[in-house]
Amino acid sequence: MIKFFTGRTKELEANIDAYLDRVGNSGLIFLEGIKAYVNGKFDKFEKEYQNITSLESDADKVRREIKYKLYTYMLIPESRGDVLGLLETMDDVVDVAEKVLEQFSIERPEIPDFLKHDFLDLAELSSKTVEEVVKAARAFFKEPSMVNDYVNKVHFYEHEADDVEEQLKRKVFKSETKQFSKKVHLRYFAEKIALISDVAESVAERLSIYAIKRRI
Repeated sequence: MIKFFTGRTKELEANIDAYLDRVGNSGLIFLEGIKAYVNGKFDKFEKEYQNITSLESDADKVRREIKYKLYTYMLIPESRGDVLGLLETMDDVVDVAEKVLEQFSIERPEIPDFLKHDFLDLAELSSKTVEEVVKAARAFFKEPSMVNDYVNKVHFYEHEADDVEEQLKRKVFKSETKQFSKKVHLRYFAEKIALISDVAESVAERLSIYAIKRRI
């Protein structure tokens, strides 16, 4: 099994930990932002949106620094491709979380009371997939035998998110709301919130393959 983070790679380990911290925080900020929006706390929502925008920019800087060190100092050459691929796909998680809050900020969908609980459930499940995929990524570097335990949790929460998304969309189109455009708008935002869980699952599937390679 390949050994990560020995000798001169300790600095790289710190950078990767810092990057994973930011990915994990993006899921938490996303959840707080959706909670604030759904509950009508728009000032708090805008603050969370600004927080995730700053975090996304900061995460990009850390990711570029890791990439620079991997190539400049020829660190972990046997696994460099896998590490870079993992970082790139995890970056999608942060990007999507930021873009979803951006769309809420721009379009300001009207969330009716009978759908608020579903939107909150969906956001929480998507946030949980991010939490578990970050745990899987940390395990990849430190304890690869544990990766699939976290990956299985990502799959579980993603499946739950799919169920809530479907239920939410059915409620939307069965509702007495007369404007079809409003129904489509609500469906669009349900799909965007659920997209985060889909992206996290894609990262998890890649991690499963990388973990197998590490154990060979």
